[in-house]
Amino acid sequence: MSWNRPLIIGLLVVLLAMTWWRLHPAEEEIRRSQLLMGTVVEIVAGGQAIESLESAVDAAFAEIARLDKLLSRYHQTSEVTRLAESARGSKVSVETMEVIALGLDVAQRSGGAFDLTLGKLKALWGFDQETPTVPDHAALSIALNGIGPRALSLQGQQVNKRAPQLQVDLGGIAKGYAVDRAIAVLKEHGVVSAAVNAGGDMYLLGQRPGRAWRIGIQHPRQTETVLETVQVHDQAVVTSGDYERFFEQDGVRYHHIFDPKTGLPARGCQSVTIIADSVALADALATAVFVLGPEAGLQLLTEYPQAEGLIVAADGTLHSSPGWARYRVAP
Repeated sequence: MSWNRPLIIGLLVVLLAMTWWRLHPAEEEIRRSQLLMGTVVEIVAGGQAIESLESAVDAAFAEIARLDKLLSRYHQTSEVTRLAESARGSKVSVETMEVIALGLDVAQRSGGAFDLTLGKLKALWGFDQETPTVPDHAALSIALNGIGPRALSLQGQQVNKRAPQLQVDLGGIAKGYAVDRAIAVLKEHGVVSAAVNAGGDMYLLGQRPGRAWRIGIQHPRQTETVLETVQVHDQAVVTSGDYERFFEQDGVRYHHIFDPKTGLPARGCQSVTIIADSVALADALATAVFVLGPEAGLQLLTEYPQAEGLIVAADGTLHSSPGWARYRVAP
């Protein structure tokens, strides 16, 4: 069995879903990175005095760190951990409420293709461990019992669970939400040109001094090849792909994007890239579209006019939503 571990140290963000499209760094920009939320988070900011930018970037990193402790199932004191330990649910912060509310909306509109209740399933596969394994059918059935959009509900800030064993996992949306909040903090500090990139979940604020933000989308099967280049400003760009975290067993590739109906890796796509007005929404939609596959995935995007998508199907063919072309940069 060969195992492509989740990137923490060693691999560059360039090997994830996105690559920064960089020319020569501008003198008025600063670039900082930290290891947060299980990945490398990089912030580029410009257009102000260096001292002001330093303060703004420090505050943005602090906000991401705060949300990591609130939303991650890996922190013993997080609200997600408290939800897991509660029999019927618990009251949560406004931030956790907002994440769950958006996640439930995408879950319902996608027919459960996006699911916040896959905590037990993800733990069963062990993608966060040294040696993930393919579960047997009986174990999968137990992990899938009682999951789905109706298994979780919100009443204000009260999160209700239908079953005590239900394990909430916000990994498919929390990182995007943290990037959105980091951008909000930068704006509060007067920053008008910035990019926040958390392992391929990114938001591009304004424009770089003297030029637009350009993002190269990685080819899912040719790691050194840029599939397409897009030009955006004041928008999020997120990619989900089967090449990010996977292992191979008996000649079969098993990746980390699961179909909630089967508990197995979804097989309809190689990658999905979403451009939207928020990273949290793009994050959730990228997963949902990947699980649904090209035809149903594009249909889902019609319910979100603020989002466009590029899909690489399982056979390598490209599919895109009608508005994608306005972001594409000609070769």
